[in-house]
Formats: sequence, C-alpha cells, structure tokens
Amino acid sequence: MLQFDVVTLFPPMFDAITESGITGRAREKRLYELVLWNPRDFATNSYRAVDDRPYGGGPGMVMMAEPLEKAVSAARQRQISAGARKPRMLYLSPQGKLLTHALVKELAAEQGIVMLAGRYEGVDERLIARLQDDGAEEVSIGDYVLSGGELAAMVVMDSVIRQLPGVLGDAESANQDSFVNGLLDHPHYTRPEVYEGTVVPPVLVSGNHAEINRWRLKQALGRTAQRRPDLMAQLMHKRALSADEQKLLDEFRKEVQGA
Repeated sequence: MLQFDVVTLFPPMFDAITESGITGRAREKRLYELVLWNPRDFATNSYRAVDDRPYGGGPGMVMMAEPLEKAVSAARQRQISAGARKPRMLYLSPQGKLLTHALVKELAAEQGIVMLAGRYEGVDERLIARLQDDGAEEVSIGDYVLSGGELAAMVVMDSVIRQLPGVLGDAESANQDSFVNGLLDHPHYTRPEVYEGTVVPPVLVSGNHAEINRWRLKQALGRTAQRRPDLMAQLMHKRALSADEQKLLDEFRKEVQGA
C-alpha cells in the first residue's frame, strides 16, 4: 500500500481527495494511506506559531524551519515504520521541476511519499537546503502561484493514485490517458448520436476497430501538433514519427485546412 504523508497547516482540505470519487474509493479499498501532520503541533512557543516576519523586510510571513523539520521527520519515521524503506520527499513549490506524466509514473512506483505544503511567502530557505541535502525535490504543478501547497499536493496525489493497480475500474483507462504516449488525448463522444445538429464522427459508430484506432491516433497527433507544439517537439526530440504517424498527421492538417 502506497504511503502518503503531508505536512500542512490545513489538514481538513484533504477531505476533498480522501472522501470523494476515484481517490475516495481507492482509500476505502486500502490502496493507499494518507496521514496528515500539522506543524503547529511541533511548535515550541506558547502561541503555536509557525511563521514569522522575513529578515530584510517585505510583505507577508515566512514559515519557520524548526516546526516544519520536526513534522517532516515524524512523517518520515512513520513511513519507515509502515514499511516504506526510503520515502520520497517533495516540497511543493512554483520554483520546482514540473510535474509530468513520467514523474507521476516514477512516484507511483514508490513505497512512500512525504510532501511539504508551504504557505504564506514561503519556507525558510535553510530548511529547503537541509531537505535537499537529504534527497528532497522541489516539484511544481505549473507556472503560477497558489495560496499554498495543499492543492498542489492533492494534484500529485490524484495523478499518482490513478496509476496504482486496482484503482480504475478499467485497467486500460490509465494507459489511454493524455500524455501517456506523449500526446494529447483524442476527442470523446457519447449518446445521443446527434446533438444540436452535430453528428458523432461516422467512424466511431462503424464497428471497425482498426479504423477507429487509426482515427483516434490521427486526432491525438493533430491535436498535439495544433494545440501543444511544445509537446510535439519534445516527442520528436525523443524519436522520429513513424511513416504511418506522419501520414496521419498530414491527413489531419489537410482536413483542418479544408474545413
């Protein structure tokens, strides 16, 4: 069972992921465990304060190193006791490396993940350095700023949990997600066959699975080239498109130009 431990000032926020949907059902099936640690419980002052004014002045407050480090240490020890020999440590930060599907797959293979969700103006840099010396990584979910790391931690959890065996009802669902093969997903349709005058692409109701798979790959290639040329460039940096893939991409472009 994958172990998650999160250091956060707002443990109730995580009810959103543990009580609902796929991740809620996965927890009920004991496919993962989540333990939350409030750094205020490790504060040594009478006010249980975990933040203070920044040296050098400026707006906002900075989270103090000592209570956070104690909470992280407690989380790690719990995971080791639960069988996670070497927990992976993540600090959720807009300055970290981007969360990608490849990283998600890596994390899903771990025994335990400890995450630190920062707040306010950030965390004392000395703690970040100490954690990095101990193997911690800074991870970002995108180039924007959130009010805290909790939402980012839940994004990591959701993306990782759905990769665990037994979580999704259809074992193939995770393999067909966007980004699995480096491409965006193809379009999806359901009943009714005609909606507001727009008809489902005929190939999808043809029953010809080879043609359906061909159409889906063409759409995935075309959408990626059209909407995320950066992803297409990354894919082509890793490998050249096959002759069939290039033909499908060319077809997609001609169809779009002729529309």
